[in-house]
Amino acid sequence: MEKLALSDEILLRVEKPARYIGNEVNAVVKDTDKVKIRFAMCFPDVYEIGMSHLGIQILYDMFNAMEDVWCERVYSPWVDLDAIMREEKIPLFALESQDPVKEFDFLGITIQYEMCYTNILQVLDLAQIPLLAKERGEDCPIVIGGGPCTYNPEPIADFFDLFYIGEGETQYRSLLDLYKECKRENAGRVEFLRRAAKLPGIYAPRFYEASYHEDGRLKSFVPTEEGIPPIIHKELVRDMTDTPYPLKPIVPYIKVTQDRVVLEIQRGCIRGCRFCQAGQIYRPVRERDVEVLKEYALEMLKNTGHEEISLSSLSSSDYSRLPQLIDFLIAECGKKHVNISLPSLRIDAFSLDVMSKVQDVKKSSLTFAPEAGSQRLRNVINKGLTEEMILKGAALAFRGGWTRVKLYFMLGLPTETQEDIRGIAELSNKIAAVFFEEVPKEKRTNGKVQIVASTSFFVPKPFTPFQWARQCTKEEFLDKAFLTRKAVSEQLNQKSIKYNWHEADASVLEGVLARGDRRLSKVLLRVYEKGCFYDAWSEYFHNDKWLEAFTECGLSMDFYAFRERSVDELLPWDFIDCGVAKEFLRREWEKAKGEEVSENCKEKCQGCGASRFGCGICLER
Repeated sequence: MEKLALSDEILLRVEKPARYIGNEVNAVVKDTDKVKIRFAMCFPDVYEIGMSHLGIQILYDMFNAMEDVWCERVYSPWVDLDAIMREEKIPLFALESQDPVKEFDFLGITIQYEMCYTNILQVLDLAQIPLLAKERGEDCPIVIGGGPCTYNPEPIADFFDLFYIGEGETQYRSLLDLYKECKRENAGRVEFLRRAAKLPGIYAPRFYEASYHEDGRLKSFVPTEEGIPPIIHKELVRDMTDTPYPLKPIVPYIKVTQDRVVLEIQRGCIRGCRFCQAGQIYRPVRERDVEVLKEYALEMLKNTGHEEISLSSLSSSDYSRLPQLIDFLIAECGKKHVNISLPSLRIDAFSLDVMSKVQDVKKSSLTFAPEAGSQRLRNVINKGLTEEMILKGAALAFRGGWTRVKLYFMLGLPTETQEDIRGIAELSNKIAAVFFEEVPKEKRTNGKVQIVASTSFFVPKPFTPFQWARQCTKEEFLDKAFLTRKAVSEQLNQKSIKYNWHEADASVLEGVLARGDRRLSKVLLRVYEKGCFYDAWSEYFHNDKWLEAFTECGLSMDFYAFRERSVDELLPWDFIDCGVAKEFLRREWEKAKGEEVSENCKEKCQGCGASRFGCGICLER
């Protein structure tokens, strides 16, 4: 690399300077004279988090395979460098070329988590790009957002020129060609956005207008110009096997969160958990061909030198060719001394047998996600997991040598009672008891079992059957956590159970931002002016400043979080078609209130609407 945006003196002053110098293994460098479009791909969080995101690796590989495009990466500078860049007026730069982001044609921001919204403003601010889209001129990049949070983009709509709704592999080529066409014609920024708004899956907020009832509910949401579509339909990859995939993923010089080869085996999930947004928006389930996955695995290991490979999926156990793929990986990875990571497995005899072959049982923990403590509440959320299945899985695990189990639950789920909450402690106790029943004293090498029960607080999300549900207040959440802790302390095996819970303030705010409308943009702007960013990191989250910002903007968190919505209410995200019909979500909401279970996609089609795509599991049925 010929230059660095930061001097040696600055790099020596910041933590982990390798975050900012680029030049990693497999990073792509192109001749700027030979490319027509420069695209800065941003993950608005620290380097170690952003480098672990598979979606960016896929798009980076796809863009750079285009001769006329050079895609580079941008991450949020950590707080130490942020302060220096502001003080010395250093513009935010892309890693590969070290050029200022403001000189690029596009700034693409992947939005994975609501608590990163203020980091988006940090990125724009440091890049010296006006925060509000309406204030940007011809010399500014087109700011486009993608990722799961764009399924309700309204709270951040004022900061983006465009949103890409759905999976990125399908429409970007058309969008980039349109951009080149508009440049040739000297059409200007607004005209490009106007034409882009007519492409499938592309949402341009400036061409839509919202109005509100006196009580604050959304009254209407309509296009402001002729020809702008009233509904944005999500983009979807129909054939997972015939799509771009990064066979030469970038290898960082420092340890990142997911420091391994990632093999995406399928998209979507058959299970239909009613709290899970990903399980709805990525429908239908589409698998990658197992023979192609075998080739990818070997190629990626060869091109990276990584010592671990992980299977990526919302529910790996449901991949139809999993036994065949696992047998291949065990044989090949054994030769190369490569570890295999298997997240998202259901705990059954097959999974435990596989894990015993690929893990050091003495060092590893098993993870169960019952989500709710009672069978009644698991039926409400459609978890598809019975207590009998959980205890049977635990027994198999203890017989296989595991002594540590992690359990994940949610507090504050719709219809939850004190009995459901106590059920968390009681189920943890029953699992501990299974250990003592199954493992004789002479074989208890570590002395006893370790059960770690963790609770997060339920956050209702758009495009789930629980999108109409009320969220608990901070005080309600904390009361539930204290009740859980008290119930754990009353169990016979309490010494074998450790209990953790998440922060309540951040969960409430996440819920507000998840289901908010366009008026929240001014709150985000105000709280950023107060110095808030890195809200996803507890040490930098200042709830008091958020409360102040809401008050100063004349808006109430209570309105967005603590009321149950009518199924007839117009929701801020209703202009997006995620592929799952609103009527289906309504039916599932009613079934939840009736504690009625719905079969998964392999057992029986529930008529969710995803069959219109004519692919994946819908086509098989």
